Amino acid sequence: MALLRKTSAPLWTRQSFLILILLLALCFLSMAFGIATGSVDISLREVFTAMFNDDGTISSSVILELRLPRVISGFLVGGMLALAGALMQILLRNPLAEPYVLGVSGGASVFALLAMITGLSGYWVNLGAFTGALLSMLLVFGLSHMGGSWSPMRVLLTGVVIASGWGALINFLLAVSPSARLQGMLFWLMGDLGYAGHPGFSALVLLLATCLALFRARDLNLLIHGDLQAASLGVAVGRLRYIIYFLSSLLTATAVMQAGGIGFIGLIIPHLVRLLFGSDHRMLIPVSVLLGGSLLVVSDGLARILISPQQLPVGVLTALLGVPLFLSLLHFSMRMQRP
Repeated sequence: MALLRKTSAPLWTRQSFLILILLLALCFLSMAFGIATGSVDISLREVFTAMFNDDGTISSSVILELRLPRVISGFLVGGMLALAGALMQILLRNPLAEPYVLGVSGGASVFALLAMITGLSGYWVNLGAFTGALLSMLLVFGLSHMGGSWSPMRVLLTGVVIASGWGALINFLLAVSPSARLQGMLFWLMGDLGYAGHPGFSALVLLLATCLALFRARDLNLLIHGDLQAASLGVAVGRLRYIIYFLSSLLTATAVMQAGGIGFIGLIIPHLVRLLFGSDHRMLIPVSVLLGGSLLVVSDGLARILISPQQLPVGVLTALLGVPLFLSLLHFSMRMQRP
């Protein structure tokens, strides 16, 4: 019962509210940076003016029609990947688990590339990616339940095998695709917000997933300590696993549909939040969403100006930033654990 009292302890103290206010300010600044950054120089003053008063100038058109939807999409994708990573690490009980580990990205990539090869673009690429991601999710779910058993190791191994199969198909499609379409296909595979569609569906998915995860935050806290202990305290472990699996898969599928494969955010952000704020999911979930969204928006802004007028795929930059950051977090956490 001591564990139950601990996980039910009041969380929303004055310090917690201050942290969330600072994170919201960080989100606001990162989005302002993303809107102001690009091949056309736009000052922060012009950004704020266009947001509240569309005067019909070129700057306002660039901000409202091009950059603002892209920044919103980037924030939503980053938040979805961070939340999916946090949930996946609980589901698989593996600190190295991340959103793409179960092959969802591979299925999305295959169907998106098929759409590109046939000359389709825009909405059809997004629809193909979402369809492939859902198909991969169903394959992993069905195959890992053959025989009626469920275990994190079985789900992980099934996902790795499915991902390997999708990887082989991706290489085949790249090998036989027309050279004129190869660059766009590679950009999508590396992660590029230039393909992001209307952010409305992504916003709905992220909002619903975040609310549901927060609603089950106490159960997630208990599940960390093991199935038996969680079940003894009234948690329906089997049902909770299904919820985690479908939420993380749906978040990943939607993120891949919007921006292709963007790595490291779903791996780094949950680790960083646990290191700074602890493992209580009542705090971990909203903080992960806010930090993940802010990181991807800033990364996309940098990807558009580092080699301007050319643009880097944002997935390349998140990987370049993610490797040293993750190694630093790993080194710091090991030092914290030393007696």
